[in-house]
Amino acid sequence: MVELLWRRRTRSAAGISTSSACGATASVPLLACKPWPGNNARVELPETRYARSGDVWIAYQVFGEGPVDLVFAPGFVSNIEVGWLLTGRAQFLEAAASFARVIQFDKRGTGMSDPIRGYAPLETQMEDVRAVMDAARSERAALFGVDTGGMMSIVFAATYPERTAALLLTGTAARTLWAPDHPWGPTEAEYLRVVEEEEHRWGSEGHGLDMLRRYSPSLPDSSAPQWSAYLRQSASPGAYAAFRRMNMENDVRDVLSAIHVPTLVAHRVGDQVVDVAAGQYLADRILGARFVELPGADHSPFTGSSAELIAVTREFIDEVSREPTWHEPNRVLATVVFTDIVGSTGKAAELGDARWGEVLQQHHSAIRRQLSRYGGKEVDTSGDGFFARFEGPARAIRCAQTIREVVGDLGLSLRIGLHTGECEIVDGKVTGIAVHIGARIAEAAEPDEVLVSSTVKDLVAGSGLQFEARGTAAMKGVPGDWQLYAVKD
Repeated sequence: MVELLWRRRTRSAAGISTSSACGATASVPLLACKPWPGNNARVELPETRYARSGDVWIAYQVFGEGPVDLVFAPGFVSNIEVGWLLTGRAQFLEAAASFARVIQFDKRGTGMSDPIRGYAPLETQMEDVRAVMDAARSERAALFGVDTGGMMSIVFAATYPERTAALLLTGTAARTLWAPDHPWGPTEAEYLRVVEEEEHRWGSEGHGLDMLRRYSPSLPDSSAPQWSAYLRQSASPGAYAAFRRMNMENDVRDVLSAIHVPTLVAHRVGDQVVDVAAGQYLADRILGARFVELPGADHSPFTGSSAELIAVTREFIDEVSREPTWHEPNRVLATVVFTDIVGSTGKAAELGDARWGEVLQQHHSAIRRQLSRYGGKEVDTSGDGFFARFEGPARAIRCAQTIREVVGDLGLSLRIGLHTGECEIVDGKVTGIAVHIGARIAEAAEPDEVLVSSTVKDLVAGSGLQFEARGTAAMKGVPGDWQLYAVKD
C-alpha cells in the first residue's frame, strides 16, 4: 500500500518552511490510499496550504531553498499531492528544489483547489498566481510555465514585471488554434472533436495509455494505469472539458513584444503536443529570449530529457540570481479605457450651464465609483471624457459595461473604447502607442457601444464575454488596419 506522508517541517530564519522534497526521518501519516498502479514507494509530501483568490481557494506547496523563487505553472490538470507519486515528477521537483525555492499549485477547478463553475481566463489565472505568491511571501519569482501555464506566465510577466524575476517556457505556443501566420495547432473543429472524445473516455485505462503515448512517449505502456489514476484525481470529466474549452481561444501573440524580463524557451524537438517551431516563434518575438532545443518527444517536463531541462533551468536561474540590482520597470502591459459623452455640446446647450455642471459631476462620480469597484485607475479627465487603465482586460470590459449603464441612468450616452498594449508609466502618467490606439477606438465606437481591439478580444478568451465583429479600421496616426469588435450584451 502507498502512504502519503506529512513531512516534519523546519523553519528558516525568515520563518518560511523549507526542506527537500524527500528524505525526512520523521513524519506523521497523512492518509492511506489504494495501491498506486506501478508504485509501491512511500512518498514524503511538502505541506499543502491554501491561498485565497477572490472567492476561490487555491492549493499550493512550497519546498526547497535557493536564491530565487520558482513558481511552477502547470499546463494541464494536476493534483499537487498525488503528483508526487507520478513517475518522474518527484525527481524533477526535487532537482528544482536543490537550487530554488519552488512554489507549485493546482489551478482553480483542478486537483485540490476549489471546483468552479464556468471558465477562468488568463487574467483570473494571473490573479491566482499573485495570490499564491502573496501567501508564500514571494515578492518576485521566476515563472516556469508549461503549455497553457506558459501562456498565462507570458501575460503575467508583461503585466507584472516588478514581480517577475525571469520567465521560463517549455512546451508552450503563443496561440492554441491554427492560424495562417501560426500554423502549429488544430482547427477549432479538430480541437472540439478531441475534447468531446476525451471527455467521454476520461480516466479509463485506454485513455490513460493514449495520453501517456502522446505526452510522455519515453515511458513504458505499463505506466498507463498510473496516468489514468492521476487524471481521475486531478479533474472530473466535466472539469477537464471546461478547462480545455476555456483555453481553446487563447492567443498571446500581441503580448510577446511587451516582455522585458530575462526569458528562456526550452523545447523538445519531437514534442507531439506543441511543435518545436511554435517554441522558436516565441523566442524570436521576445526581446533577448534564449532558445534551447532539447532531445526527445515528451511534452511533459517530468519525463524524457528532464535531466537536460533541469540543467538548462539551473544554469538560467543561476544567471538570474547574479543579475545586478533590479530597478522598477516603467513599461507594463495594461488595458486602457477611454469614455466620451455623445453629443455633449448639444446636451450642455439644452440643460444650461448650471444643470450641465451638476450632470457632469454626477457623471464623474459614477465613473469613479465603478473604477474603484473594478480595480481601475483614473489617469486623466478632460471635460466630458475619462481615461483609465486596468491590469486585466476582462475587468476593464465589465467595468465599461457597468459605466455605460449607470451613466445611461443620468440620460447620457457614451462611446467607450478599449485596447491592451505596452504602456510607459512615468510619474503616474501613462503614454505610448497603446494609449493612442485606445483613444482612436473610442472615437470609432457607436453611441452606447463598448468597442475593443482584437488584442483585447484574444486576451479575454474563456471569460464568457462575447463579441461582434465591426470590421477593420484605419486609425489616424496609428500604422496598419485594426480589427475591431463590439462587446455583446
